[in-house]
Parts: sequence; C-alpha cells; structure tokens
Amino acid sequence: MSPPDKRLFTPGPLTTSRTVKEAMLHDVGSRDTAFLSLVRDIRRQLLELGRAAPPHPYETILMQGSGTFGVESVLSTVVPDTGRLLILANGAYGERMARIAARLRLPHEVLHTPENVPPAADTVCRRLADRPTFTHLAMVHCETTTGILNPVEPIGRLARESGITFIVDAMSSFGALPLDLPAMGIDFLVSSANKCIEGVPGFSFILAQRDKLAACAGQSRGLSLDLHEQWSGFESNGQFRFTPPTHALLAFDQALRELADEGGVAGRVARYQANHRALFDGMSRLGFRAFLPRQHQSPIITTFLEPGDPRFQFEEFYERLSRHGHLIYPGKLGQGAGFRIGNIGRLDESDIQALLTAVTAVLKEMNLPIPVPAPAPAPA
Repeated sequence: MSPPDKRLFTPGPLTTSRTVKEAMLHDVGSRDTAFLSLVRDIRRQLLELGRAAPPHPYETILMQGSGTFGVESVLSTVVPDTGRLLILANGAYGERMARIAARLRLPHEVLHTPENVPPAADTVCRRLADRPTFTHLAMVHCETTTGILNPVEPIGRLARESGITFIVDAMSSFGALPLDLPAMGIDFLVSSANKCIEGVPGFSFILAQRDKLAACAGQSRGLSLDLHEQWSGFESNGQFRFTPPTHALLAFDQALRELADEGGVAGRVARYQANHRALFDGMSRLGFRAFLPRQHQSPIITTFLEPGDPRFQFEEFYERLSRHGHLIYPGKLGQGAGFRIGNIGRLDESDIQALLTAVTAVLKEMNLPIPVPAPAPAPA
C-alpha cells in the first residue's frame, strides 16, 4: 500500500480531493460528442464565475499548458505591432509578463512598485496621462510572489476611461475572490485549472471580451498559442486545435461541481479566509513575521520572513517539514529571505493546525527557540 500523499501548502499544484483524482480514471475520445459537451459546459461555467455570461459579450478560450502559457497567448495575440503595453509589476509574475513582452518584442513599459505595496491608481493615471500612446494595460490581481492583493477595480476603471484594453492575470484569485469582469472593465482575464478551482495542471483559460478578441485575427506571433485561432476552433466544431488535456478536463469538471457544492466563490473564500487566519495567528505565535501588512494580504498565500537566527536554513526547514508530511514553498522575494505557505486546495483548519504542530516540532529539531505564549489576560 502506497503512503498517503503529503499535504501541499503551495499556490498550485495543490492538494486535490479524492473525487477530483478519481474523475481522471477514465479515457475519453477528444472528438467524442460527450467530451465536446463537457468542454462546452466548462466554458459556460467559467463565464458564470466571472459574471460574464450572456448577455455580456464574453467568450471562454481553453489553452493547453500552464498559466504562463495562457498569459503569453494573450500578450502575443492581443497587442498589435502598432500597440503599446503598460505592465504593472510588484512581484515575480508581473515581471514575468515583462519578460514575455520583451521576448515577443512588444512595445512596452513597466511601472514598478515595491513587492509589499500595491500599485496606486493615481500613479497609474499619471503614467497614462504622460504616455497617451498606451493601448493596453496588464497587471496581476493576486501576486503569488507574496500574496498581495492588487486593486483591479479602480485600475480597470482608469483603463476603460482611457479607452485602453485591460488584461488581468487572475491566476491565484479566480474562483475564490469575487471578480465581475464587465463591472471591473476587464477585457482579458487569464487563470489556470490548478489554482483556486482546485483542479489539476494541464491547461489555462482566458475569458475575453468578444469584440476585442475578434479584432485580433491574424495578430498572433505564434501558432500553438494563437488565442484567436483557438477560439475559432471552439466556435467552428467545439474542438481544441491540438491534442487536449482530456484527463485534466475531466478533473476540472468535477472540481467545478465541488466549487458549486461549497457555495461557489463565497463559500470557497470563506474556507480560505479561515485557513489564513489560523495560519497567520499560529505562525505569529511561533515567532514568524509576515512580509505583508494585513491590509494588503490576500487569503490565498502568505509570505513569512526567515528568522534572523543563523541556525535557520530554509532547505533544512523544508526537508524536515516534508518528512512530517507537509510541503511548503520557497520564497521568491526580490530582496530579503522568506518562504511561502498557501491556504488553497483541499485544506481546512485541521490541516493548518497539523502544519503548525509540524512547524513546532521542526523548530525543536533544529534547536531554534520557540516563543512562550503570553498568558491570557485576567478577566475584568
């Protein structure tokens, strides 16, 4: 009998339910009518999650590959040679969009903000006013580098008022944080199967404003990531242009059912918020300090600073936690040392408490001091 899976306190891939795993124990034909019906239904449900279902003029495009494939698909297709892209970056994933734009030779600029500070709408407004040639604006909603939550709605309003196409990387937020694409002025949203919807890796998806998508015909700088041609394929015969991730789609269909059973976005974010509170409070009691101020912290993933004690080595801390059955994530800060712990996936407060127990044990194994909890205040 194989040992139980380790619990994944990561931003994805993540711990999935038994029933999501079991959904993949079937083989399906990629051109079979039942499979095409499943794909059509997934596309419809994703529009509903983004509050962009008809009569709103939006489309869903599924794209093979990870979330980064989806982001590159959008940037390579949507921004024309005559366009100019402004990228807001306050973490590794905003910077990755800049790397994609540079590799594609897209005309672009990057507005940098410190990793613990969300971009301010008035600063963005000034940059747009100074550079009236911008045609597109891209940003990350929940920056997975730190877990910071960036202000999509006011920046989307600025983009709409300026007549600029608004692109949002919602990789670590879609399905758990409320997003209303028409109200927020989002023209293209990118996310992936293995994040807050709690599916498995294999594809990303894009929710796109129909008229702006239709205007992209022939603009893509590649073949397999041509967003417009991928959409045209779905519209003509319901099929992927190239081999689809059939098993990942079966898992995703089940994951969408479980999201609905949990109460949709509101139910899922309530569980993630409870996980985050338990994690934040427990790690604070153990002497760890969060990187972000609480007002900017999302309930998705939390970055903790490494202790200053030279006996703390992250690699050893990670491996010892792994032996206890818990996997966390390395840090990705541009400056300073930290590590990340995710609250998403098929986890609840009991899993968080088990992790905290393991962290306590590992600190003892590493001969690191464990703070003594302050006594409870005397009753008034």
